[in-house]
Amino acid sequence: MMGMYTAAVRAYGWALWLAAFFHPKARQWSDGRKGWKTKHRQLSSAKGQAPLLWVHCASLGEFEQGRPVIEAVRQQKPGTKVLLTFFSPSGYELRKSYGGADFVVYLPLDTPANAREFLDIWAPDVVVFVKYEFWFNLLKEVQRRGLPLFLVSGLFRSGQVFFRPYGKKMLRVLQGFSHLMVQAEASAVLLRGAGVEQVTVAGDTRVDRVAAIAQQAPVFPLVEAFAGKSAILVAGSTWPEDEAVLLPFINAHLPAHWKVIIAPHEIEAAKLMAIEAALDVSCARYSELEKRQSAKEAQVLLIDNIGMLSALYRYGRFAFIGGGFKTGLHNTLEPIAFGLPVVFGPKYGKFEEARYLVAKGGGAVVEDVHRLSQQFKTWEDGQAWQAASAHAKAYIEERQGATAIALKFILPCL
Repeated sequence: MMGMYTAAVRAYGWALWLAAFFHPKARQWSDGRKGWKTKHRQLSSAKGQAPLLWVHCASLGEFEQGRPVIEAVRQQKPGTKVLLTFFSPSGYELRKSYGGADFVVYLPLDTPANAREFLDIWAPDVVVFVKYEFWFNLLKEVQRRGLPLFLVSGLFRSGQVFFRPYGKKMLRVLQGFSHLMVQAEASAVLLRGAGVEQVTVAGDTRVDRVAAIAQQAPVFPLVEAFAGKSAILVAGSTWPEDEAVLLPFINAHLPAHWKVIIAPHEIEAAKLMAIEAALDVSCARYSELEKRQSAKEAQVLLIDNIGMLSALYRYGRFAFIGGGFKTGLHNTLEPIAFGLPVVFGPKYGKFEEARYLVAKGGGAVVEDVHRLSQQFKTWEDGQAWQAASAHAKAYIEERQGATAIALKFILPCL
């Protein structure tokens, strides 16, 4: 099984190398790993004798789960050095200058030789993987060396390879973790049923992160000028499939005293122009607000940068979260930390927080423009909005503390 896994990893690496000739993200992935051994050796020479915590995140979403742990470790053990690795260019490119880590690098392709070389170069004292990305050659080598190995904000489903008859060797890798901290009881039940006993239901560290963001969110004067006294619908991380519902709603059903902030998942010029062309109402890009004499004249504000969205929810009355009409829902925790009820498309079943919100009334599924319009009218009523907002806030208030649980296991090893 491991031989087949390694062969698949090598094939994947070759496929991305070929795709790099045609696809910008594949090119970033490939270019970021060129000469990685030399780059990593040069960087690691600065780590000195301080204990080194290695945290691996697949991409940006997992980084938001690892970040509270990194920052809490730095606060409680300030002499600790932190190595942060990413698999995805979208995570690395946005967080390569993250000040909470001493070193931020791409994870090399997961072959046995690369795993040995990577660990020889960095020699971490503690290893933390986040959520559900597992690189088995690396993890086996970590375990062979006897390094403390933890999973934070883990999430498991019955269809994963560990719980299949042919996944026994992969399951042994999970059994070799020092401790696994999972988000929900269902994951713990699966693991214990498969013979993995070192499990704690800690929750999702993102909850701690979004709660902190809500308390410390910056003010954006240009956005405040745009908003004026209007009620605001914030649409976050939208894809064209989401916009096919959202934009007709804005054109046909949005009352004049409401405004919309749209932060698309992709901000290439063609994507932004397509949104603008589909709107029948006045639209301004955030980058243009300083040039406009009055931001108040626009009814839609298009966010053409990355990094603002999590704080923009502070201006919202409720939120439309993207991804639910595509491959899977984006972050609903950020808006509900501000008490915003949320709507999203039908592909939300994998997300515990979304299921909770739908069940309690803090969130709603909107399959089309008509359903979105109905939900909008429901939440325009003050009492209905307050009830939905209370359920949204309750999810955050009741689930903080995952970071503190993680530290109880990690800190004694540093």
